[in-house]
Amino acid sequence: MTSQEERVLTRDCVATVVPSGEAVTIPAGATVSITHRLGGHYTVLWAMGMARIVGENADALGEDVQESAADGPPGAGPGPADDHCGPPDETAIWDGLKSVYDPEIPVNIVDLGLVYSMDVKESENGGGYEVEVQMTLTAPGCGMGPAIASDAESRVTQVPGVREARVELVWDPPWHQEMISEEGKMQLGLI
Repeated sequence: MTSQEERVLTRDCVATVVPSGEAVTIPAGATVSITHRLGGHYTVLWAMGMARIVGENADALGEDVQESAADGPPGAGPGPADDHCGPPDETAIWDGLKSVYDPEIPVNIVDLGLVYSMDVKESENGGGYEVEVQMTLTAPGCGMGPAIASDAESRVTQVPGVREARVELVWDPPWHQEMISEEGKMQLGLI
């Protein structure tokens, strides 16, 4: 979305301050402007600055809570509790990661070049598979790192056959704009 929409919160709403990553409660009756709808979540501006409201709280904005916001990327299966045999579909894992966004940048973390590696291995505890992801952030001091990593873990665990996902934030090599995919650069108007 490119234009901002003003909304009045219908109830108190827990949000995450961008970029510090601190939790905050935006009170009912507060006016917010939705600046982005990314990966089922909302980036808003309000009197105290910028915040991210997760999709499960969309009702406070007068929006419908989307199933994909609570359950992972569209088309994702029931996750580790299913009877899926064999390794998870790596394309589905990448699609899950592509549904995760930095709330300040309208490009997913894969196309931003933030995901350095994704490894699938059989669970040592038997049954299912573990996925390990190494990713970085656009700036090492970004307080949103834990929220973005948690979102990535949640989306990956929705893929059938994945028992557990671990996302590690790494800083080597340092991220730079040349790591953005061609599609990401087009979305950002860099080419």
